[in-house]
Amino acid sequence: MTTIARRLLLAGAALPLLARPSLGQGQFPNRPIRFLIPWAPGGILDGFIRLQAELFQQNHGQPVIIENRPGARGTLAARALISGTRPDGYTIAHHHLSVIRHPFLTRQPSWDPVNDFTYIMQQTGFVFGIVVRPDSGWNTLAEMWAAARARPGQLTYGTSGVATTNHLAMEELCEKEGVQMLHVPYRGATENITAILGGQLHVIANANSWAPNVESGQLRLLAAWTRTRLRAFPDAPTLMELGYNMVVTSPYGIAGPKGMDPEVTEFLHQAFRRTQNHERVKAYMAQHDMPDEYLGPAEYTAFARERAVYEERMVRRLNLSID
Repeated sequence: MTTIARRLLLAGAALPLLARPSLGQGQFPNRPIRFLIPWAPGGILDGFIRLQAELFQQNHGQPVIIENRPGARGTLAARALISGTRPDGYTIAHHHLSVIRHPFLTRQPSWDPVNDFTYIMQQTGFVFGIVVRPDSGWNTLAEMWAAARARPGQLTYGTSGVATTNHLAMEELCEKEGVQMLHVPYRGATENITAILGGQLHVIANANSWAPNVESGQLRLLAAWTRTRLRAFPDAPTLMELGYNMVVTSPYGIAGPKGMDPEVTEFLHQAFRRTQNHERVKAYMAQHDMPDEYLGPAEYTAFARERAVYEERMVRRLNLSID
């Protein structure tokens, strides 16, 4: 067990002693909490949140009602938080990097990526990697870069869309290597896999829906973007190991409307820290190779502030826009 995991376990054990905030209408929470998820039901993230909702109710006696709001590039939950939602802690949402990036993609931003939200807790992130077909002849990332360097702008890489985290990260890698590759955006990771297996793409730079195809030998994982090697694919090096000083997991967490009571924010932080540290959730995360990206409210807010600077720089450099 890592030092971080031990600290979280000890902190989780102490959480039953956490006092419930006593507000004007009684102790918090005294009614159901709405949790907005800006993706369709059924995915790994959806299961991750629903499991914690079940544990939250067991611990605190109030249900967490999941509302899926897919569409609009994953921003509908954030839009709900800034559209007159009371900052009382009874409406919270899954928060992710596209929400921080979105204001820089339009001439008329709808929100401030830091100051218009209350950052409660960062939780985990996605598992990205660079995947190719075995018949490409590339056994290492260096060999792929060499091929791209020899054929400027001719090798294609697929992602889950324009201005996604994996798109920006792949462009940053190309910049570091001094190569040009052609970005081909798709609507999701599944379409990427169909395209590369059909010979329409040279490379996938996307989340780990490719895992079964790598396990079966249909695809080859050249590099993982997580902080440490993946349990399922221990032979694949990380970007850190390869000298890029990059960890790309598109970390996500929980946020609420701006102006939440600090006591309520801390209560929710500790409550979801406890659920995330539950053995069932830890087993779920291990099963899906979900990285531990835990941050408390202050650290999560600081991360959002720092990340907003990076997002603006990359959006400007790549001349990205949704207008």
